[in-house]
Amino acid sequence: MVRVGVDENLAQELLVDFPREAEIVRIPRNPSGVLDVDFWIIPFALKSAQKTFQYLRGVKAVQSMMAGVDWITPWLPKDIVLCDGRGLHDISASEWVLTAIMASLKRFPHYRDMQLRQEWKGQASIPDGFMKVGGAQVGQYAVLGEDLAGKTVLILGYGSIGAAIEARLNPFGVTIIRLARSARKVPEVFAVEELHRLLPEADIVVAIVPLTAETNGLIGAAEIGLMRRNALLVNAARGPVVVTEALLEALQQDRIRAVVDVTDPEPLPAGHPLWSAPNCMITPHVGGSTPEFIHRAFRFGADQVRRFIAGEELENVVTDAGY
Repeated sequence: MVRVGVDENLAQELLVDFPREAEIVRIPRNPSGVLDVDFWIIPFALKSAQKTFQYLRGVKAVQSMMAGVDWITPWLPKDIVLCDGRGLHDISASEWVLTAIMASLKRFPHYRDMQLRQEWKGQASIPDGFMKVGGAQVGQYAVLGEDLAGKTVLILGYGSIGAAIEARLNPFGVTIIRLARSARKVPEVFAVEELHRLLPEADIVVAIVPLTAETNGLIGAAEIGLMRRNALLVNAARGPVVVTEALLEALQQDRIRAVVDVTDPEPLPAGHPLWSAPNCMITPHVGGSTPEFIHRAFRFGADQVRRFIAGEELENVVTDAGY
């Protein structure tokens, strides 16, 4: 039997696919004694994981259901195999990105604010740098939003989620620029070193990179300065990938707009200026959180346990690169 550690509160229905050779060990949120576990499926309660690990003995493999493992690698011993949740968030995270883009282009946050004030205003002559009427449309109709069609979208971090984002954007008739750690030919992917050259070409920049030493602060004042005026920055990666002070300055100067699911600091404290920054929409790190994701995650976990029992190579093994 292989002892598989899971959170004490995990619903039984999520364990139905696990092999009979797996002995399920339910791990308390606040353990009081040592627990023997071979394969640990790490809980989503991030803050408790490091403390819990101190009570576990015999751990040979750890499976995280999160795409990013930057919160695990600092304290997990290097001789324990760590696997991430790469691929599990493809659907939910890519749908969040598509929603973020469309909501921003179609001004949904602005109209929601008007609804709460019970205001019916269709005209664009409001103090919003991205909604001012000008040009040939003056006197003909109001500019109430933008089309996604024809836009150029730069996907910074072209992994499985990046590919899923592209698949959902393609029907809208956009141009995709792909960047990753290493260049590839099919499909064409540029190395991240090309970021400065390619940023001025994008109407929309989507950050979906893991947080590593190389990506920490990857988008700062210099990078934002290279973006087109009125461009949209979507951060679905980790908060520190974007330098908060640089983002705030650009938002307050009406240079760009942003939709962020992650922030630095996180959680974003009450009173932080990012909450009230113009042209910015914030969601509280929920991009990958859906009921369907949970079921996908534990079906994958069951498959990983089968591989472990059979002595096969596990999938999604985290390397020295941090993912």
